[in-house]
Amino acid sequence: MQREKVIADLMDRYGTDVLHLAYSYVRNRQTAEDLTQEIFLKCYQKYDTFQGNSQLQTWLYRVASNHCKDYLRSWHHRKVFVSSYISSFLTSHQASPESQLIQDTENQELTEALFQLPVKYREVLFLFYFQECSMKKIADICSLNLNTVKSRLSRAKSLLKEILQERSGDDGEKVEPVEIRDA
Repeated sequence: MQREKVIADLMDRYGTDVLHLAYSYVRNRQTAEDLTQEIFLKCYQKYDTFQGNSQLQTWLYRVASNHCKDYLRSWHHRKVFVSSYISSFLTSHQASPESQLIQDTENQELTEALFQLPVKYREVLFLFYFQECSMKKIADICSLNLNTVKSRLSRAKSLLKEILQERSGDDGEKVEPVEIRDA
């Protein structure tokens, strides 16, 4: 059947990306894995509703984003304490153990700072930097106006910078600037 082939291809190509997207919302690996399975099941069930007005990947990310937002609004999520870090997804290719430790520490600090941001800002940052989506694609995925995406991305960068600067003031250490790709 055509639907099964398309969904299997989507799972192969975008399974990890959808898992990372779900994790960026819920901050818990097990929950993200469960949501990812639910997202692909929903895609399988709703494949007939795909009208072809956008790319299949855009449709998949929109389904995933909406499913995660629904989960965050659900009773279950509001009653469960969620606490883990995305740093397991941020890997480094440094050679020495010292470099690896420094990179891991920086990744954890950045991750903690990212999770201090509201979901609407975390979402655009994640899609722009980690998934390397264009702003137009982010607007399609999130059902937002392009200018809204631009302003949220700009605001997210400013908030992230403030958080990182506050952290550097707490312990007296200087935080290296975060490399941020121009919008």
